[in-house]
Amino acid sequence: MKGEAGGKKKEREMEPNNYIDSLEDLDVFLKNVDDISKLVKDLNSSNVEVQQKAIQKADCRIAAFNGSCRTKVNKTTINTNPTPKPPMDAQSENAENFMRFMERDAEDRRKKRLAQEKKATAFKEKGNQAYAQGDYETAVKYYSDGLDELRDMQPLYTNRAQAYINLERYEEAICDCEWALKCNKNCVKAYVHMGKAYLGLKKYHESRTCFEKIAQLEPQMENTAKEYLTKMEQEEKKESDEFNAKQDFDKGVEKAKVIPQLLEKLSEPGQMLLYYCGILEILSQAVADCSGQTLFRLHDGFSLIDSNDTTRSCLLQEANDPCSPDLCVCILNVWTITCSENEENQKTLLTCPVSKESIVPLISSKHDAVQKECLQLLRQFSLTAHGRRLLFDNLDVPMLTRSLMACISRPGQQRENRALLILQELAREKKFCLQIRNVLTDSFTEPFTTLTSNIGKDNRHVVPSLLSAVGSLSRDDVIRHTLAHDAECWKAFLLAIKKCITCSYSEILYPLLGLIINLSTLTSPVIKESAVSLCGSCLDLLRNDDEGVVTRAMGVLSSVLPQSSKAVNHVVQRDVVKTVQRQLKQADLAATKYAIKILTVCSAASQLAREELVKSDKKLSVLRRLLSSSCDEAVSGNAALCLAHCLELKGIASNLLGTDIVLELLRHAAGDAKKTAVQQNAAVALGKLCQSEPRHVSKLRELHGFEILHSCMKLIK
Repeated sequence: MKGEAGGKKKEREMEPNNYIDSLEDLDVFLKNVDDISKLVKDLNSSNVEVQQKAIQKADCRIAAFNGSCRTKVNKTTINTNPTPKPPMDAQSENAENFMRFMERDAEDRRKKRLAQEKKATAFKEKGNQAYAQGDYETAVKYYSDGLDELRDMQPLYTNRAQAYINLERYEEAICDCEWALKCNKNCVKAYVHMGKAYLGLKKYHESRTCFEKIAQLEPQMENTAKEYLTKMEQEEKKESDEFNAKQDFDKGVEKAKVIPQLLEKLSEPGQMLLYYCGILEILSQAVADCSGQTLFRLHDGFSLIDSNDTTRSCLLQEANDPCSPDLCVCILNVWTITCSENEENQKTLLTCPVSKESIVPLISSKHDAVQKECLQLLRQFSLTAHGRRLLFDNLDVPMLTRSLMACISRPGQQRENRALLILQELAREKKFCLQIRNVLTDSFTEPFTTLTSNIGKDNRHVVPSLLSAVGSLSRDDVIRHTLAHDAECWKAFLLAIKKCITCSYSEILYPLLGLIINLSTLTSPVIKESAVSLCGSCLDLLRNDDEGVVTRAMGVLSSVLPQSSKAVNHVVQRDVVKTVQRQLKQADLAATKYAIKILTVCSAASQLAREELVKSDKKLSVLRRLLSSSCDEAVSGNAALCLAHCLELKGIASNLLGTDIVLELLRHAAGDAKKTAVQQNAAVALGKLCQSEPRHVSKLRELHGFEILHSCMKLIK
């Protein structure tokens, strides 16, 4: 009965109405439009003969509309009694009548269309409400009612297709998507739903074609298309694995026969723990390949462990038996083997209630073997994007983070390394950052600062990887802001730098300074308070033998100094200008960017810095070299600004007579730099140059520089 009702409904849905019901109807409609357009054009023709023929055709059409013209003319027969041509006045009147009729008909059709659109939209909204409530049958009915009103409303087809997919009526969903594409050949939703429907029918080639079409039509949806394709490939692999596993079982392959037998024994209640341990040991060998993993899932291996009272109590750490940790290790080992590179098994495991509840607490088990095996299991999940999403969707992520940090903080190299590897993979995911934002201090920052403040021989090997994970987390704006304003965090950084300097832990200094550069780009009162000590330590590092450490130390100085005038005075008193000048002579681009910014900040705030800068370089050759040779806008812009600061000293502008300084500054002022600050700084320096030494004005005039300066005035506030 249900099938008959469905068939009748489908027939009702496809009944013709006043609008386009098929491609053939559409072709006829468009041909009529073309014929009428040509007829109107001929009526207005200056050629009398063409105009008269058009009037005759118009008369026939009007008669046909009024129901009076039903004669089919045999075009192969010559009409021996042609209709006499009406007088010219009658011809004009007929043409006017025809035009009025066409206008009236078009207006009637427009009004009818609007009324139908209104009704169809109302049905669509009711269908959407039913769909949102999970009532897909009712949603289909409303969408169908809407299509009865308006057959060419594309959203009704795609919405109904989506409802059909939820009802597993995939063929009907595909049909609706095809109709949606007739309405709009570039409808992305139609390809999305069609791909899902083909996936439901296990037609993977067709599904792949649809999902690939999404990215072609909407390049910005490339990632979404990739996700659909990944899901399709997972389903295809799952079907292939299950087919191969069933074949092995049907052929009587020994391992395939053993797995169901072992699982049956495992389901026996009330046995000794060692009995279950023995079964799991044998099972771990039988499920080592893809076929074994699949058979384990198909014979409910995960749910059997989940539902057995003895195994469940051990996993939840409720059993008092001394063998309980051994049974936990065996279970975790089987889970690890069955989930290795098997996404379907991973999904099945994390949908079992006991496994979801037990995995994270087992990381904190008192027994090292349990911890080790639990981390090994989680490592399997962390290796793929699919596995990481399963962790985020099914586990307590803040608790997982605390447990991983506890492992990292405790001595025991294997455990620390596994926990670090998992944390590093998770930290790269945006979803992980979103889930720990509000619990960052408790879950992560406190153990992190404790470890960073107490670097020693026992834990120095974990710190670089941990800092790398923090760097990944700080890509999240909220986490970055939290860390930049955390006083304990900055105290830990200072202690860590001093310890690394004392003990020559260069492998820690490099990632530590990189993280500080990243965080100190934000303005923070905590950073300002720590600036003097932090900059003093970095100044010490400028004498380090490792060029990478030196570059990053300058990076910290360049980002922290602008936040503290006290820090500027402190480093100037400690000869930062001379030290940085020496670095500029041999620096690469990254170091040059940091160095010139340090000089610019110091020369802006300190008279002493300006004096030190020109003492050993009276013609400012280093700054002029940066202006002429650097292709980096940040470098040339800061070089121009630093030059402007130095020109405030008496006699410096005169020292630059005979150099190409005017030309170089004009080149930057007139340039097309993306950063207007480059032009602005060059114009300011040029103005100060001419003000301090009028003899530069003649060169400026010779180079038509006044026009350039005038155009730059709008940039200078």
